[in-house]
Amino acid sequence: MIFCSVPKITFEKGMRIMEECKIKNLYNLEETIAKELLEKSTYPWEVLPDIGAYILELGETLDKDEYEKVGENVWIAKTAKVAPTAYINGPAIIGKEAEVRHCAFIRGNAIVGEGAVVGNSTELKNVILFNKVQVPHYNYVGDSILGYKAHMGAGSITSNVKSDKQLVVIKNGKEMIETNRKKVGAMLGDHVEVGCGSVLNPGTIIGRNTNIYPLSSVRGVVPENSIYKNKNEIVEKQDR
Repeated sequence: MIFCSVPKITFEKGMRIMEECKIKNLYNLEETIAKELLEKSTYPWEVLPDIGAYILELGETLDKDEYEKVGENVWIAKTAKVAPTAYINGPAIIGKEAEVRHCAFIRGNAIVGEGAVVGNSTELKNVILFNKVQVPHYNYVGDSILGYKAHMGAGSITSNVKSDKQLVVIKNGKEMIETNRKKVGAMLGDHVEVGCGSVLNPGTIIGRNTNIYPLSSVRGVVPENSIYKNKNEIVEKQDR
């Protein structure tokens, strides 16, 4: 299997943002069947081109007592609940106790973690959903990775292509990381909460345990353990 090379870092202050965006600082890899794929890379967007191939390789090794191969390259756990109106295109893996609801549209290259919820009219494409992720109501998630127990409120989406069709760059003020990819959605750390109706612009990185206010337009890097109210007001969570 071929993995992407480490992206070019620009500006001298890139080291701090590089740390914030690393897989090890965003995710608990014990909470995904994609652990082996992710632990071979530094940044989450590096694995996006390899999700499909990884599913094809992993799917053939899944315990046949626990998973059933349905159609072409779709593996569904026998304990998962999949609505008859849902559409799942392979390659895809639907984990144990996951729920795929009415009219969900899974376009392929998708890993849905154990206990995850893919809701009514939600669309997935080239994604990894860690265990217990919830995208339950009218969400679009493309070219993105959502950490353990991340939740996207109704109508919130990931935008994965810039309007000018240029390559996506991860930005945090003057600090930048070039992804060398045209399509990069959002990387949500563990326990991230995204409010209803929000748009996560291409290359958005949200640190662990962070909350995004409803109706937000988010871009760049949002620190862990924070509350995003708007681009000019991001506050650190206080202990209660």
